[in-house]
Amino acid sequence: MRLRAVAYRMLGSASEADDAVQEAWLRLSRADTSGVENLDAWLTTVVARVSLNMLRARATRREDPLPPQVAEPVAGRGEVGDPEQEALLADSVGLALLVVLDTLTPAERLAFVLHDLFAVPFDEIGPMVERSPTAARQLASRARRRVRGASPLPAADAARQRRVVEAFLAASRGGDFEALVALLDPDVVLRADPASGPFRVPLVLRGAQSVVKGASASADRVRFTEPALIDGVVGLVTAPRGRLLLVLRFTVGDRGITAIDVIGDPERLSRFDIAVLDL
Repeated sequence: MRLRAVAYRMLGSASEADDAVQEAWLRLSRADTSGVENLDAWLTTVVARVSLNMLRARATRREDPLPPQVAEPVAGRGEVGDPEQEALLADSVGLALLVVLDTLTPAERLAFVLHDLFAVPFDEIGPMVERSPTAARQLASRARRRVRGASPLPAADAARQRRVVEAFLAASRGGDFEALVALLDPDVVLRADPASGPFRVPLVLRGAQSVVKGASASADRVRFTEPALIDGVVGLVTAPRGRLLLVLRFTVGDRGITAIDVIGDPERLSRFDIAVLDL
């Protein structure tokens, strides 16, 4: 389980994580490990190195990210393996964390994942990324700042924004439309860009009742949605299997949520600074 957990956080793909773990076991079967004192640590190192090479190969091939429409975990389509299991695995790790990890360099991702998530010392991480332990520590520190982010809002405003956004998500997940209406300003405006919906046209909804009806039409996406810092302000990210599909930005006024912006355009999504609320 530990090996697969390391590989999945490195690669963000259940099928690739399984490939990395299988390669580690193959190497174990071919290696003379009679002098290995800690076999778990040896296997973790092998899995990490294999995962790092796979990440670097992605960068070399300059793979384009999957289009948002393909990222949905639909049975019979997408990656090899069980999409439902992959979705559950992504949920257990944290969708926002997987989104942020994808913005790191392979070396930053390895240093952060191994040290911050699995307590591997920098003396062991350094050789994996061909750096000194001090340089590996700096890689993890740089990654940590990206993952955790910071809010420019005063603490009280940031806390209120978070409470409102989390309440909006909870009400959406529970189908509690009365609670949703209570969170919205009566004159709330929702704007969605053409890439965020199935009809490929801009959408503008005005008024609490209209916005709630629109939210109910997108209920299937709620499962893959969680709070995150978006440019330092609490919002929501929708990320099936950890692949960013939508960003929801909220404006909160005295009477509740006054505006919701739903962004699905890949170019706009790539410009957001997304960070994890809790780790």
